[in-house]
Amino acid sequence: MALWSLWWVWMAAALVLGIIEMLAPGFIFLGFAIGAAGVGLLQLLAPGALGLPALLLVFAALSLAAWLILRRSFALPKGQVKTFDHDIND
Repeated sequence: MALWSLWWVWMAAALVLGIIEMLAPGFIFLGFAIGAAGVGLLQLLAPGALGLPALLLVFAALSLAAWLILRRSFALPKGQVKTFDHDIND
């Protein structure tokens, strides 16, 4: 059995990517973490049902969808810019 076909490997990758997101915020790694968790769940429910190319395609699709949803959910309203009117030393 190949390493990429084990569900816990995908879940471990999701955990690592989630930790990286905590260290470097921006919702980039969180989208990848959600994609890896989705593939891990798929492998848990239907082990060995998909080959590596199909798993990578599902991972890419879930990661992109998660990133788009996160970007839409947490982005500033269109045309709005963050401004600061005080200095940290004030």
